[in-house]
Amino acid sequence: MTKKRPLYPYLIALLLCLTQMAGINVYGQEQHKDTLRVPPPIPVDSLQQAIEASQPKFTPNPVKATWLALVIPGGGQIYNKKYWKLPIIYGGFAGCAYALTWNGKMYKDYSQAFKDAANDNWTASSIIDLLPPGYTDRVSHSQITETLRRRKDMYRRYRDMSIFAFIGVYLLSVVDAYVDAELSNFDISPDLSMRIEPTVINAQPQGVVGRNGSSWGVQWSLRF
Repeated sequence: MTKKRPLYPYLIALLLCLTQMAGINVYGQEQHKDTLRVPPPIPVDSLQQAIEASQPKFTPNPVKATWLALVIPGGGQIYNKKYWKLPIIYGGFAGCAYALTWNGKMYKDYSQAFKDAANDNWTASSIIDLLPPGYTDRVSHSQITETLRRRKDMYRRYRDMSIFAFIGVYLLSVVDAYVDAELSNFDISPDLSMRIEPTVINAQPQGVVGRNGSSWGVQWSLRF
């Protein structure tokens, strides 16, 4: 009488086959998803940079910038689109105008007071307004006259310096507009490097045939 073989080895083998088939199916689906993956979108910054690079770059004309700066103070800087320089230029003009007005007024007052003191008119309002009360009684008239003369000359010198400073700021704005427009096309290469390498130097005298005058040396070059 023969023994019946148990069925569980066959069931285990069948279960293993089904598990392996299911794994192969899942792996195939994952590979199919990878092949259908949508490429990432192009960043907006890169697209904006490409658009800006395709647009023509503004190149100022040095002659036009100079004429605008001569006619209108700060006009050259506006034309060159260097707006951050306008507060500096107009601030210089305002400071020079204030110094010119103040020194001119003081020169006028001391000049009138000196004229009155030279004419012995010590009760004039020009002298009384500039000197402390009772100052003419404590100090000699000659000393007061000399002091008024020195103050008059000092404020006249400051007034003249203010005029030259005003003209200097004006000329500086014109020169800045011209130089800025002229150097707008100046290409500054980012490759700033120094290179040292061996080289062969041909030191053979001219007209000498059959003589080897070559020698080894070092070559130094600077790129800017």
